[in-house]
Amino acid sequence: MNTTYQAIRLERFAPSFREAAEVVALAWREPGPGEIAVHNRWCGVNGIFDTQIARNAVDYVRVGLPTLTGVEAIGTVVAVGEGVSTFAVGDAAATVRFTGGYREANIGPAAGFTAMPGAGRDWLALASTGVSALLALEHIGAVRDGETVAISAAAGGLGHLLVQLAKLRGCRVVAVCGGPDKCAFMAGLGADRVIDYKRESVAEVLADEFRDALDVAIDTVGGTIGDAFLDNLAQHGRLVAGGAAQDLDGVPEIVTGPRVVHKLYYKGASVRGFMNGLLGEHWPAARARLFDLYRAGQLAVTFDQPGFDGIAHVFDAVERLLSGRSMGKVTVRLNGGNQDE
Repeated sequence: MNTTYQAIRLERFAPSFREAAEVVALAWREPGPGEIAVHNRWCGVNGIFDTQIARNAVDYVRVGLPTLTGVEAIGTVVAVGEGVSTFAVGDAAATVRFTGGYREANIGPAAGFTAMPGAGRDWLALASTGVSALLALEHIGAVRDGETVAISAAAGGLGHLLVQLAKLRGCRVVAVCGGPDKCAFMAGLGADRVIDYKRESVAEVLADEFRDALDVAIDTVGGTIGDAFLDNLAQHGRLVAGGAAQDLDGVPEIVTGPRVVHKLYYKGASVRGFMNGLLGEHWPAARARLFDLYRAGQLAVTFDQPGFDGIAHVFDAVERLLSGRSMGKVTVRLNGGNQDE
């Protein structure tokens, strides 16, 4: 390793991640007792979370300035401190907690890392976004085989894994996305009905074709799409709120309408919040299942193209994700990462 490595550090609060953060050089050090050092090869991008962190708008994270940024990264162990028996030099290791992502190297307690089958980005996506998809669908959404499942932002990093996991349960999948390329992508994954919100009214399609028929609806967008999902829940249907991308500017729309209880009570339906960070105890079992599905060829990970190389391009990757043009998981290659590892 060099005597320094680069990382992205939040230096101030600002409207955008690019305005708030800078690439800085950090001093390399050898791991102490109980620690390991990891040479990161890939990081995953979470643009909405990054933007909200830049604005100090994430309620459950207390941000002190300056702070390192990013959530997920994967790489190779290059040094092991005294007393560590869980990792050896050359092992693949990942981090999936805030401050572990946007950095070329990570030195810290071995307990903060997860052993991985390899250092390729497929494993990283499964261990982070894949775990979110599985827990949102099964733990919070309580999906049952053969149910009807609706998914917003279905062509994104989370959405395309949700579609596949739901199809593996024999579900009828309604995928909401925008544009012909994304719609073709969803059809290729087996979605039973693809709604192009750019040319169709999601509310009208659901009312005409899936009225009161959604057993599980997983929404990360909010706004009118979330409203349409709520209006068409089946008896005992579950709306899983996993985000509100449409409210990113922090000015929620004021909506005049019946209170939500009137849309839920007579159906015995529910709205359930999904926050993956609160479900850490379930992560190991979820990872194990996802890895088995991937090895068996039953689950595939798609990455947005073109990719990004080098930590300085994390800012571009964040903006690419926020633009709505990305399809699949957005990642950045660090230190010569190889997707086939």
